[in-house]
Amino acid sequence: MVSEAYAMAGNTGAQGGSPGYEGVIMLVVMFAIFYFLLIRPQQKRAKQHKQLIESLKVGDQVVTAGGLHGKIAALQDTVIMVEVATGVKIKVNRSSIVGTRQEQ
Repeated sequence: MVSEAYAMAGNTGAQGGSPGYEGVIMLVVMFAIFYFLLIRPQQKRAKQHKQLIESLKVGDQVVTAGGLHGKIAALQDTVIMVEVATGVKIKVNRSSIVGTRQEQ
């Protein structure tokens, strides 16, 4: 029984050198693909969003994550007062601002 199992296992040395390197190389290639296609672009977007949030000032036209368009009326540390209509002001978190737009 043991001789049959040994015979079925085959000779791994005759199949092409060192079998461990192919697996390591594939893992490195897969990590590189994930890094350049997923991780790096996400870090770049996060950096741009952080710069946007830090550069906001009173009077800027902004768009929130919920799609509200308005003008910044007041700034605090984590909260921004956005005027969406004449006399109508709402409070939103700084992180919910997704973009600015040009005045029309």
